[in-house]
Amino acid sequence: EGEGAVTAIPGVVLAVLTADCLPVLACGGDGRHIGVFHVGWRGLLAGILERGVAAMPVAPEDILIYLGPAIGPEHFEVGPEVRAAFLAEDAGAAAAFRPGHGDRWLANIYALARRRLQRAGVQTIFGGNLCTVADPARYFSYRRDGVTGRMASLIWKEDV
Repeated sequence: EGEGAVTAIPGVVLAVLTADCLPVLACGGDGRHIGVFHVGWRGLLAGILERGVAAMPVAPEDILIYLGPAIGPEHFEVGPEVRAAFLAEDAGAAAAFRPGHGDRWLANIYALARRRLQRAGVQTIFGGNLCTVADPARYFSYRRDGVTGRMASLIWKEDV
């Protein structure tokens, strides 16, 4: 229960279920600590990634991140209040938004997540280029289909 988890216990599988939200997998560079985070725009704005980085007993610059499949920047339409909330915290987040239809904005959740991770000290970030909406053969998408299943993103460590 919750938006994230970290562990150093071998054999424990951490999982996050998503359909359009961003699954974020993390590990310390030495492989001793792992984490998983469920990142929607609300959780991102509330600091789930910063809290996740802080919860890992690893220097932020030693954390490796993988951004899994999520709704891509061509499809993630948000209201002006969402953009305003991000810009109120960080004016530089404006680069992650472009005009959509009417008063709506297209948001790049990958760019927003990268920015927040980098501001938290994380330097090594992979992924962030697989859109759930644009690829119905491989991914579920609530925004695309209105009803959907869920995909699991998993991370674990083995005792070696």
